[in-house]
Amino acid sequence: MNDDESRPTDAPAGAPLRPRTCPCHRILVADDETAVRLLISAVLVNSGYHVDGAEDGALAWAALQAKPYDLLITDHNMPKITGIELAKNLRSARMALPVVLVAGTLPTHELAQDPSLQLAATLLKPFAVAELLDTVENVLRATDSPREQNNPPPNWKNQPSSVGLRF
Repeated sequence: MNDDESRPTDAPAGAPLRPRTCPCHRILVADDETAVRLLISAVLVNSGYHVDGAEDGALAWAALQAKPYDLLITDHNMPKITGIELAKNLRSARMALPVVLVAGTLPTHELAQDPSLQLAATLLKPFAVAELLDTVENVLRATDSPREQNNPPPNWKNQPSSVGLRF
């Protein structure tokens, strides 16, 4: 993506462009399911976020090393590097980036074994668009707050609701 474009690298062609002066947050969405990645990206772009996408954990890790992001939304079950392994890589590299883990089945055993992962939130698939946006807003608000920058954001666990568009 160059400086003249405001469309994310992984957004659908019809996604609206935002002004370049938009003081929005940068989000990386890592999911090996193309439709899910594109849908999450489109929802976030339409809400004013700058979004890049990665189709597997290895590409996500390369993107995280190449440019700064304010949030990582990652699927857990991906080829090459899983969402948990991606979070471990971040913490090993002392990157304080908040992570939202998305999964069809949460890896509760792995999460319990390694509390140092400091996940900001988890989303269980399927989830509603409103749940995604609420989670993103809550995590970014917590990490933008000067009082809470030294502490990991609370672990919000969202449960799927029966209302709204679902992924």
